[in-house]
Amino acid sequence: MKRSKVAVIAVAAAVCAAFCLAGCASSHYEPVKKTQTVADSALKKPGVLRVGVNASAAPLAGKASSSSKIVGLDVDVAAAIADEMGVKVEIVDAGVDPASALRSGDVDMVLGADFSSADTDYWRSDAYLQTGVALFSAKEGATAPRVTDSAKIGAQVSSKSAWSVENLFGSNAITVEESLAAAFRDLEAGAVDYVASDALTGVYLAKTSSVDAHVVALLQQPGGYCAGVSTSNLELQKAVSAALGKLASGGAIDVIERKWLGRQVDIASLTVISGSGTTSVTDRASASADKKNEASSGAATPSAASDSPSATTQNQASTPNQNVQSQAQGQVQAG
Repeated sequence: MKRSKVAVIAVAAAVCAAFCLAGCASSHYEPVKKTQTVADSALKKPGVLRVGVNASAAPLAGKASSSSKIVGLDVDVAAAIADEMGVKVEIVDAGVDPASALRSGDVDMVLGADFSSADTDYWRSDAYLQTGVALFSAKEGATAPRVTDSAKIGAQVSSKSAWSVENLFGSNAITVEESLAAAFRDLEAGAVDYVASDALTGVYLAKTSSVDAHVVALLQQPGGYCAGVSTSNLELQKAVSAALGKLASGGAIDVIERKWLGRQVDIASLTVISGSGTTSVTDRASASADKKNEASSGAATPSAASDSPSATTQNQASTPNQNVQSQAQGQVQAG
């Protein structure tokens, strides 16, 4: 009787264990692995896409406040590209010189490269994001100023935006600050009428710092951010173009942009202020191509630094929109 009872208990335990294992196995989700679409010979490491980003250029990329992990819009785009190719992704801080990172062999690809740059050291994809030097107003629906108006415009010192303001409106119109964050505080306080900033950086700063600021116009024809690959790596160029095309047409880029900026920045709807008045941006692709051709022909472009919301708190972070799921989690300081 005793042995029988022990046997029943043992069988019951075995059945429970079996059900537990079956339940655990059925609840575990394994995503379908995509077929690798790029040859390992085109990569530094088999099955891995090493992507260089500028980790001081949020919202594109930055260091998470709670760790040294690099997160940001470009990190999400890199993960999505790698997923389309059926490979893993590794993120590398390539700094501000994408050409050097590609030449050194540290990375397979860079993101955040300037589409309108005259640098021919590497192949560039079509722009996956458009941007440009924009004017922000504290009043939604505000009218864009004319170059003859006596507008007060804030900008970060030694930035492309400051150069654009001075070039169009003159030195008397500009109020320079050490950081873009300080310029936006001036706007909030009414000390300036507008702030000039890279469109994406300005929208990101307004969102993360709860500043009421609205884009009213561009100060130059729009440019954009693109992927860069070595000119000799034709295999990877083809794979990157195909992946970005699918991400754009499928809406993934739009989702990533809304995650980090809170909304899409509709560059196409903005007017462009010039010395002869304002013009409309009606075709994103042709506008970017015109800008790229202009740069390649030797037209004058500033070599100033990009806008940075904070010049004194380089490790300060801001929380991204948590409503959109992504591989990149954490907080980023805008640069």
